[in-house]
Amino acid sequence: MALAGSTSTWAPLGSPIFRALWIAQFVSNLGTWMQTVGAQWMLVDDPRAAVLVPLVQTATTLPVMLLALPSGVLADLIDRRRLLIATQGAMAAGVGLLAVLTGAGLTTPTVLLMLLFVIGCGQALTAPAWQAIQPDLVPAHQIPAAAALGSMSMNGARAIGPAIAGALVSLTGPTLVFALNAVSFIGIVLVLISWRRPAVQRDFPPERALAALSAGGRYIRSSPIVRRILLRTVLFIAPASALWGLLPVIAANQLGLGSAGYGLLLGALGAGAVLGAFVLSGLRTRFGQNVLLTAGAAGFAVATAVLALVPDFAAVLAALVVGGGAWLLSLSTLNASMQLSLPAWVRARGLSVYQLIFMGGQAIGSLLWGLLAGATNSVTSLLVSAGLLVVCALSSLWWPLHAGTGNLDLTPSSHWPEPTLVFEPEPLDGPVLVLTSYCVPAHNEGAFLAAMAVLGRSRQRTGASQWRLFRSVEQESTFVETFIVRSWGEHMHQHYTRLTGQDQLIEQNVEQYTDGTPVSQHYLAVRDV
Repeated sequence: MALAGSTSTWAPLGSPIFRALWIAQFVSNLGTWMQTVGAQWMLVDDPRAAVLVPLVQTATTLPVMLLALPSGVLADLIDRRRLLIATQGAMAAGVGLLAVLTGAGLTTPTVLLMLLFVIGCGQALTAPAWQAIQPDLVPAHQIPAAAALGSMSMNGARAIGPAIAGALVSLTGPTLVFALNAVSFIGIVLVLISWRRPAVQRDFPPERALAALSAGGRYIRSSPIVRRILLRTVLFIAPASALWGLLPVIAANQLGLGSAGYGLLLGALGAGAVLGAFVLSGLRTRFGQNVLLTAGAAGFAVATAVLALVPDFAAVLAALVVGGGAWLLSLSTLNASMQLSLPAWVRARGLSVYQLIFMGGQAIGSLLWGLLAGATNSVTSLLVSAGLLVVCALSSLWWPLHAGTGNLDLTPSSHWPEPTLVFEPEPLDGPVLVLTSYCVPAHNEGAFLAAMAVLGRSRQRTGASQWRLFRSVEQESTFVETFIVRSWGEHMHQHYTRLTGQDQLIEQNVEQYTDGTPVSQHYLAVRDV
């Protein structure tokens, strides 16, 4: 089963706004990788270099792990375009300050790491909003291609940026590299300013931050499709992180390479990802998502095993090209599946969890594989990783992506009737109890109960903190559905912003097993008793 509407990898570039943002993002990615090299180069001559150089990566990735969930909530509650303009501008200012201080000779290791942490906070706030605007830039059937182009941009910059930075740093020092990265953010800001995104009309107060965070977690817990995507992400990222973490060690100790040779190995991974983007469209059309994930895990397992066992530079280079293509195959499939499985109201929150698992899996995985390598050796650690990647590939037989992944109708649907009120509750009043009565013929009970189990998850995804189905002991064939929403304001969001076409289909499936139209009643908790 393939993602809906498979199309050419290059189709999203037909959209002027997507094309402009993609080019600007590629330039910014180049600047980011150049900055990383410049920052590490500043610390290599320090007596504490063995400790300080790895902290460069920690300072840039730790904010993502700390701020992923809050940034997802923020991106769902405020205008994503304005949020991106603000964060990109702030990062440009932060990197500009780093360039000025470095030029003046005032960038101590402490100052460098602090500024990198602040810039990393900007990147953490950017990531969920950036992913969440993709469906606003291209049609739904082009989302897999857009995800592949995003991966190609990142990996292409990974292949080119360090080489450019190495040349510039050797000629002029790191100041120019930092200045160029500051300028690289300006392109994204200008494109976002020129983008005229339609305004979203709100007729009632926005969600509160803590309630929005809780609603996002409840949606993920109640969505088997999203949970399975996250599981597949963990199964791949955890073992795949070994190659990234141990590649420098193998390059130096087993292949006898210097920094230039290591750069070529990184370039091979990036080149493989770019080549993977060229063939992804054809593979996606011919094979299903689960086949692509299986092939991606198997291909990365082969690259990891070759890196561990073959002390030949050319063979390793070729294997890493395959590994780069497998990396893109897996991550673009997972990323696109996630985007296509989240409705607009919770998209950034869901993607922030995906981002947290992705970044956390790499960071924690690299640490654990390093510890295993220290206790044994790098070859053993890589072989264990390759074995687990093979297990990941085979696990698609038991834990595949669900059949509906990428094919849900997530268009907003305000199909619930307006409740007839005798008084107007305040948004914070609650909890709210909703009762719905169903009359079910005896011969339909089995099918009705199965359909109601699916409906219960729909209610919980859209806002119900509790849900139960009861059978009447006094009236034959009568069932009562109950669910509780924590406030009247959240129930109004459930009515007008959270329901989708898929939720409507689920309700229609239930009603085909009932006699008559289900009747709903609303009750508000009394606070004075």
